[in-house]
Amino acid sequence: MRRIRLIISYDGTNYVGWQVQPNGVSVQALLEKALYELTGERIRVEGSGRTDSGVHAKAQVAHFDTGARMAADKFAIAMNMHLPPDIRVLYSEECDPSFHARFSAKTKVYTYTVQLGPHADVFLRTTSLHLHYMPDVEAMQHAAADVIGTHDFNAFKCADSSMENTVRTISRSEWTRNGNLLVYTVEGNGFLYNMVRILVGTMLEIGSGKRSPDTLRKAIESGNRKDAGATAPAHGLCLYRVVYPDFDTLEVLDRDRS
Repeated sequence: MRRIRLIISYDGTNYVGWQVQPNGVSVQALLEKALYELTGERIRVEGSGRTDSGVHAKAQVAHFDTGARMAADKFAIAMNMHLPPDIRVLYSEECDPSFHARFSAKTKVYTYTVQLGPHADVFLRTTSLHLHYMPDVEAMQHAAADVIGTHDFNAFKCADSSMENTVRTISRSEWTRNGNLLVYTVEGNGFLYNMVRILVGTMLEIGSGKRSPDTLRKAIESGNRKDAGATAPAHGLCLYRVVYPDFDTLEVLDRDRS
């Protein structure tokens, strides 16, 4: 058996998320279907992490094991012939059998995009949250800095989550502005279910004046979900980059484009 590593990009609008679920079509299910049509094998595709319904990925990483003799770099092209246009395999290669898309990852980078203005851009409607008002970006930026470091993020997980270990290390947390777009970028060694969306929702409430600038810090200290803000909508969130000890999705994709 060979282990094949993939980088996958997808628009999550039409899917119930990454993981196979009984209540709708998932990205993972379509990838496995494509591989069955190519190889005749029932193959399990393991991703670097689950993305929720409506969440996108610029560079999701996955791996699978196969007995097929197809050249590793041809899987990307061949799979795309069996996938809908909102899912693309950007890269495929054979990797060491010890590699695991989820457990080998060092850090992940997520982005959350907000568009500002009186009218929403129709071409960004599925990939960004539209705000009619101008938030206090400086206050949001100061709040974002409170996230950096190793903290217990219990206040920033979904209320019905059963996750017991809620300590995570965040190395980057910042807002940037490009024209009418605000983008939150966060990098860490792992994220709780809905964690980034709750962080964003809390900072947007800080930016609108509904919450005090020290809300994030106090919520981290208390560990109480009620001390954090609302969960931001899924469609603004994107899994942007996954970094491994010897494999960085952004570097690989940039190299392939050059």
